[in-house]
Amino acid sequence: MAEPYQLPLFPDHARLTRIRPERNEWRFYHLAIWPDLFGRALLARYWGRIGTKGHLRLDPYPDPGAALNALAALARRKRRRGYRETAA
Repeated sequence: MAEPYQLPLFPDHARLTRIRPERNEWRFYHLAIWPDLFGRALLARYWGRIGTKGHLRLDPYPDPGAALNALAALARRKRRRGYRETAA
């Protein structure tokens, strides 16, 4: 029997994909919270077409809580546009 898995209350990362073969669409979008050297937090956004190098953008936030709020809002927006969670 598989070990039960507790989902985190405030996830610090999200891995999303949107695959629509009829439109030749194979996209990924990854979000993660990274600490920086000055006690702030960075929201790392990594996106592109599946199988390519993709793009990376780092957005600074004053604290991890603000970065988590931004991550949740972006993930919600992406889910509304058809992205789905993928396994880590």
